[in-house]
Amino acid sequence: MQIGRFILPAVLVLLAALPVVLAPRSGEPARDVRRAIIYTPHNEQIRYEFGRGFAAWHRRVHGEPAEVVWNTPGGTSEIRKILEANAEAALREGRDIGGNADLVFGGGSYEYGQLKREISLEVRGERRTGRILDRPALTPDWLAQTYGENSVGGEPIYDPDGYWFGVALSGFGIVYNRDYLLQLGVQEPTEWADLADARLAGAITLVNPSQSGSVTTALEAIIQRLGWERGWQIILRMAANARSVASSAPKVPLDVSSGDSAAGPSIDFYGRYQAQAILDAGGGARIGYIDPQGQTVIDPDPIALLANAPNRETAERFIAFALSDEGQALWQFHAKPRADGELGPHRFELRRMPVRRAFRTAHAAEFIDDVDPFALASKVENADRNARAFIAPLFSALCADRRDELARAWDAIRSHPAYPTDRALVTAADVGDPTLKAMLEAFDAMPEIDAPEGASVSAATREGRAAIRDGWIKGNWRSAGLWPEGASSVDELRRRFGAFYSAQYRRIVELSRGSGA
Repeated sequence: MQIGRFILPAVLVLLAALPVVLAPRSGEPARDVRRAIIYTPHNEQIRYEFGRGFAAWHRRVHGEPAEVVWNTPGGTSEIRKILEANAEAALREGRDIGGNADLVFGGGSYEYGQLKREISLEVRGERRTGRILDRPALTPDWLAQTYGENSVGGEPIYDPDGYWFGVALSGFGIVYNRDYLLQLGVQEPTEWADLADARLAGAITLVNPSQSGSVTTALEAIIQRLGWERGWQIILRMAANARSVASSAPKVPLDVSSGDSAAGPSIDFYGRYQAQAILDAGGGARIGYIDPQGQTVIDPDPIALLANAPNRETAERFIAFALSDEGQALWQFHAKPRADGELGPHRFELRRMPVRRAFRTAHAAEFIDDVDPFALASKVENADRNARAFIAPLFSALCADRRDELARAWDAIRSHPAYPTDRALVTAADVGDPTLKAMLEAFDAMPEIDAPEGASVSAATREGRAAIRDGWIKGNWRSAGLWPEGASSVDELRRRFGAFYSAQYRRIVELSRGSGA
């Protein structure tokens, strides 16, 4: 057990060094080429188009060859863990943070908000601090001219402190298989509640939010825009309908396109790209994608400069390229062979939303998708700032850790003779049968958690969530004896959540047996 505590950080530090170890050396014969070493979660298609595009742009604009060395260790959450482990190791050893790569490119703004924070570590009584990210030389005037207003749906497109910069915009919606839905007699979805339809039992693919920051953002959008209670009612039924809970976001559109699932939550470009791939392969228009109007979030897909970048000048040029007309056109133009300097991708249609308003205004007629992210995005009024912290532990407790128990409870509910079949989302307020009402109330109940001095707080209330986050998730109640000394308060909280849901699921099954349903 103790060995594992040291092996994992060592492995992560080794992974952080691989880009430099494996990159061609600038002094090698016939390799006098500028390069940018980039961590990215992006797929092969994006890497190809941006690598090719940057090389062509750099030769034309700067008169010399350049290339990208990609490092793809996993999703943005995994990349952040690697960079954090490398930073902590550097502080412990008294050396500068970074030096292994130049940029991080891709992922959600939340992860970049975590990456920009100062790292602090106490070593032999000395407090050592440093940063994973650095600020490139981009002036406020240049940023204002490039982006215009720094806002989409009330959230920034680039970091006001200058540590990260949106390059594209990501939406979150539903990818679905028209043929599969037709077999089930279910209409094409238009809102998140449609995935709560009991007829979709065993026909949804989900992704575990503890393994995907983008999926956490998608689920947070449901909660923030529809409210905590209704949002979790939908998420819980989506989870109950799940045939599988995957570990990475691309799995959802792949399952849907192969016919293994009827629908699932998806990042917009994954859904649109898969629909296009099936269409191009002669599979027809059986795959669809929709952004639920007023129920989604538009999130910047950023790029950031790493501290002590070994190729800083080339890295800053890559940022400039990604925000240029040539870089922005790669996201939404049709793919075809092009002359040098002509806008658009050569091989792959990426189906993403460019970030620059002025570029969209000038070139919207050339876009593949008629989607205006700035019109689609809506500001969340009175947002619950504590909601995101609960998504991973609650989802694990109610679904990922006990899928069989959840399935049995859901089967008992949806097979009850009084269960309505004329709507997708059914709650206790929608039924008159006392047993079914009690089952649904138990299904949607939220746990109460111990607080100091024998009190308890409920996850159902905003005040309760604030207290639980402060006391349990941040560990500020460690002196109250609420969890074993030396234990992780977050792990113990997840166990408390899990015990609560296990008891609720057992009660539902017992109620169904007592009613003869």
